[in-house]
Amino acid sequence: MDPVQHVLTIFERLSAIPRGSGNEAQVAAWLQSLAAENGYPALLDEAGNLLIRIPGTPGRENAPVVVLQGHMDMVCEKTPDSPHDFLKDAIRCIVDGDWLHADGTTLGADNGIAIALALGLVSDPSVAHPPLELLFTVQEEVGLHGANRLQPGFVSGKILVNLDSEDVSTFIVGCAGGQTTQLNMPVEFEDASGKTAWHLKVSGLRGGHSGVDIHRHYASANKLIGRALAQVRQSVPVALISLAGGTAHNAISRGAEAVFTCDPQQTAAVEKAVAEAQMIFNQEYTPVENEIVLTLSPAQAGRAATEAATVKVIQLLLAVPHGVAEMSASIPGFVETSNNLAHIALSDGNFSMLTSQRSTVMSRMTDLTARITSIGLLAGAEVASTPAYPGWKPDMKSPLLQRSKEIYQSVFGAEPEVTLIHGGLECGTIGAIYPGMDMLSIGVTIENPHSPGERMYIPSIGRIWSFMVAFLASYR
Repeated sequence: MDPVQHVLTIFERLSAIPRGSGNEAQVAAWLQSLAAENGYPALLDEAGNLLIRIPGTPGRENAPVVVLQGHMDMVCEKTPDSPHDFLKDAIRCIVDGDWLHADGTTLGADNGIAIALALGLVSDPSVAHPPLELLFTVQEEVGLHGANRLQPGFVSGKILVNLDSEDVSTFIVGCAGGQTTQLNMPVEFEDASGKTAWHLKVSGLRGGHSGVDIHRHYASANKLIGRALAQVRQSVPVALISLAGGTAHNAISRGAEAVFTCDPQQTAAVEKAVAEAQMIFNQEYTPVENEIVLTLSPAQAGRAATEAATVKVIQLLLAVPHGVAEMSASIPGFVETSNNLAHIALSDGNFSMLTSQRSTVMSRMTDLTARITSIGLLAGAEVASTPAYPGWKPDMKSPLLQRSKEIYQSVFGAEPEVTLIHGGLECGTIGAIYPGMDMLSIGVTIENPHSPGERMYIPSIGRIWSFMVAFLASYR
């Protein structure tokens, strides 16, 4: 049996099942049916999290239980021209040399590959392993909701390997905590008939994961649309009809658009301001963005925010921070605290904004959330934040880490990198619910998660397979 093809076959079967956050029931049912076919007990909790218990192979029945953990949901992002319907269509996987990507959508290797790898290991009769618990959670991508609702006693193992990391040569031993904040600001609208209306679109951005990519200086379309509107407004009074940008809380926005009105005589000034904004943005982001495009086209006039209300919306967009807020003082080059201006929307009567804060220092995240809250309140918005989910504090003396490092050295003849990640992993939440859980996070190599550019390095499947086979066999 070729282990790489074995895992890829399972992954493609999984990819045929829609599994956006909150829509994991079909995947859970498929996994339950596989468990039933093999006589494995499968438990589904009230949140929709699934636990499958696998007995140890001969000679390892009484070894310590090892938990293999991942999440069932995926971020649903697609290119503007993609007709893909994430509620019913299968993800189309495309092999491109050593890489696997999807057809204009996120691939869902984050974190479908965890499910495929775990199923591959337990279905290969040549793999020796201790008793296993396969823990697959729901709604990880929208705030670790499934993990937050795990109950004491649901999981019995005290050794957990999270399969949600994105570099096969790296062991993750800690992560940031997180919190989201929602702002809703009332906006007064009035009749704007007789005005010239314009549609302004920001496109061409890379996007990316708001945790692991936040330090890469990728542009946020939501910030750029605010800056572009401010550029126009320097010479032309405008009134916003609509505004929209971003999708998921944990994705850097790749696109944003606005419809606004101005006096008919101001066409040349608007075109000049937009062209200047595009030039400025590309000068700023040339090293990291391929080409930022600002498209201006005629639109249909209608009701629009008053000029005063429009100014408040633009000022709020400019004032709310995005990107790295603090670098770590103890770990050189590591992001400590950040914010993602994730989603914006303006309709008749309301402007909404969603931000996502992360930090490995919870007091710093609390401070950043308070800063965003203060900005919102000063603008006259209603502000509400979700409860913060905890970070995962590293234990460099962990027995699991020491065992894993020795096995990695014996298999590959090299030391793995051991580090923390600025993204959120479920380990922090799971560790808070199950005190004493010894945890480690590993995974195949994935690039550009949470964007249509997501791709998975196929040879890394074979590498992690080799490690996991030796790791599981080490428990007797």
